[in-house]
Amino acid sequence: MTDRARILLVDDEIAIQRAVGPLLRSRGYDVDIAGTGADALNAVAQRPPHLVVLDLGLPDLEGTGVCRRIRTISTVPIVVL
Repeated sequence: MTDRARILLVDDEIAIQRAVGPLLRSRGYDVDIAGTGADALNAVAQRPPHLVVLDLGLPDLEGTGVCRRIRTISTVPIVVL
């Protein structure tokens, strides 16, 4: 078990995942990555993060809708990317 803060990075662009994920890890965070809104909602429900970094342009759900749905189950801070 780790004491490090966990960040959920939600972005469908592989280039963003490959750039931001390692950068956050190098700063000492655990990073989970979701490429769709549905995956993000599942991740928040199953393994609640300390912070969500959310892209608004997702392939399956609009990012604002993902944000609203996260709010129904969590008060986790959300940073829009």
